[in-house]
Amino acid sequence: MAETDKEMENFYIQLSNNPVRFEPVSKVTNVFFDDSNRQVFAVRSGGVMGVVVKSSEEKMNISFRMEDLGEVISIKFSYDMKILAIQRSDKSVEFVNYKDGLELVEYSQSCKGKSAKIIGFNWTNINEIVFVTNHGLELYQVSAEKKTLKLLKTYSVTVNWYVWLPQSAVLLLSTGAIGNLIQPFHFRLASMLKLPKFEVDLPVIPKPPKLCLFDRDVTMANLYDQLYVVVLRHHVRTSQGTAGAEIALYLVQRESPARKTDILKLGVSGRFAINVVDNLIVVHHKASKTSMLFDIKLGGESDGFINYHHPVLSPLPIRPFKQVHPGKSVNTD
Repeated sequence: MAETDKEMENFYIQLSNNPVRFEPVSKVTNVFFDDSNRQVFAVRSGGVMGVVVKSSEEKMNISFRMEDLGEVISIKFSYDMKILAIQRSDKSVEFVNYKDGLELVEYSQSCKGKSAKIIGFNWTNINEIVFVTNHGLELYQVSAEKKTLKLLKTYSVTVNWYVWLPQSAVLLLSTGAIGNLIQPFHFRLASMLKLPKFEVDLPVIPKPPKLCLFDRDVTMANLYDQLYVVVLRHHVRTSQGTAGAEIALYLVQRESPARKTDILKLGVSGRFAINVVDNLIVVHHKASKTSMLFDIKLGGESDGFINYHHPVLSPLPIRPFKQVHPGKSVNTD
């Protein structure tokens, strides 16, 4: 036990004892992740050679086959696992009922408007789904019995991209020429509530204007029972020169625009990934293969408006792990 404790002094993050294993992307296999149900889909040859669904919960692990009706763009189960939604084009989403296997009959819903294109979709309730198009939002109610969809609500705006947080049922739309005008929506049964729009400030504004804030740099997180928009800012410049990347936190509010409250100083540049665990923000830096921990409750420097934070511990790598497969094992570090 003492040896294990000493070994863990060099790491504070490790893979779980029961990781989700799935087939890698290949010429035959496409892999999709559904954040709402926390499921990984491995789709082989459009589904005709099988679809394997894996999750950290054993009861969510299933496999089935479906017709190859074209390349799958996105695939997600409803929250009760009774309806499978499949996007194969930018114009429509197909639905098929599931009970101990897929039914043979699919039903379909096209987006509204000749020039509209579906950017993505998400289940917002057991039998409700939202289409995000380049022209806005379309909220539908799905009837598995009738195999039909009913349009409940729409919202029109030019959309660059979107981000969805299922735990809070909040969706962010990026609008504007440079993508930094953010329109949040909160989804409830048969409705979507528009929250105040806000603007993300950027280190550099391009001239002429072009899209420079992307969905890969924006996420959401629940920290200490409050919802924040988390924005990664690259190449932040100061009077002393380039200070590396930083993360800005915007507190989402119902009655007024989201307010920037905290800045996390990363001190390095490059590619990052962000996770939230027990109110801690974990930032993974690809180039150094290390992770940093931030806790906004620990305070930090303040200018009276914004709190500035540094990592609570020195950056450390993820603990090396061994992948065990039948007949072989692979060390990963």
